[in-house]
Amino acid sequence: MNVDFLEALDQLAREKGIDKEVLLEAIEAALIASYRRNFHSAANVRVEVKRDTGEVHVYARKTVVEEPKDTRLEISLDAARDINPSYQIGDVVEIEVTPRDFGRIAAQAAKQVVMQRVKEAERSVIYSKFADREEEVVSGIVSRLEPRVAYIDLGDTEAILPQSEQMASDKLQVGKRLKVFIARVERTSKGPQIVVSRTHPGLLRRLFELEVPEIYEGIVEIKAVAREAGSRSKIAVHSRNPEVDPIGACVGARGSRVQAIVNELNGEKVDIVEWSEDPATFVANALSPAKVIDVHIYEDERVARTVVPDYQLSLAIGKEGQNARLAARLTGWKIDIKSESQMASHSLLDQLEDTNEEEPEFATLSDDWLNEP
Repeated sequence: MNVDFLEALDQLAREKGIDKEVLLEAIEAALIASYRRNFHSAANVRVEVKRDTGEVHVYARKTVVEEPKDTRLEISLDAARDINPSYQIGDVVEIEVTPRDFGRIAAQAAKQVVMQRVKEAERSVIYSKFADREEEVVSGIVSRLEPRVAYIDLGDTEAILPQSEQMASDKLQVGKRLKVFIARVERTSKGPQIVVSRTHPGLLRRLFELEVPEIYEGIVEIKAVAREAGSRSKIAVHSRNPEVDPIGACVGARGSRVQAIVNELNGEKVDIVEWSEDPATFVANALSPAKVIDVHIYEDERVARTVVPDYQLSLAIGKEGQNARLAARLTGWKIDIKSESQMASHSLLDQLEDTNEEEPEFATLSDDWLNEP
């Protein structure tokens, strides 16, 4: 190694964000292992890389004793004082033992260490970068497809999109660009693993933040999201400014904002409803597009019984119960939906039960009357 090697280390340290001194210390540690392996040395060696010239020197460290028992580890007091008269018993003497052809071994060991440390540094940088971006939406390109996973090129690295996190409507192809939600970032033996999702409710939330300036600025707040990816979603919004219509802000002029989100999600229907502190009002809004006539709240059971017109019962429940199911997830209330006629019948039965006269009581006669004359 020489000055050119040190200059190359300088440049590498700047480009990869690695401390040059850390690299040199790692190289010295690797050279100790190489020296011991190639020259069958004891463990008492020190390797030094000169910071100004790049020269490599190997030193054997020996303890000063009266009579050495192992000359690899110990040196006599007389021999030590031939080197420096000030040595005393117990001191450690360093004797240079650099082999003639050690430069070639040193260069190879240094190359391996540098490559390993650079790879580790790059992995660490990638992990730090994406760990700070968990729960964000990023744009990527499908780079590879496998039966149970798709790989998404994010520029600096690849993320994995498991089959369970893919939308059935995505129809992924290599080269296709799409937005994904960073679900989690993990450290593994092979480097950072970035798991992304297309089904996570957070994707819908972040897409609205990107498309609606009022949400990004904090004027309109997303209170809750319920999603069945690829089919239908509901989002509850609230305006902190009475003059701003939260639903209108999310829909945009002629539906432009929400349509951009629907297009990104391959036609997934999105219901935007207004959030309310009043549970009854919120539940009624959540069942949109159905019109709710009345809502009865049962706090203890956390049940909301709703009444809708007869002709809107199927609309309120939705196909296979989807509308009611999403509304329940959005509000956190169990929702019982009844039509007007059902409620009328129920009320009539209650009235009949209340007005029923009590059955007459009959005295119990003893068997003695049979014996009376």
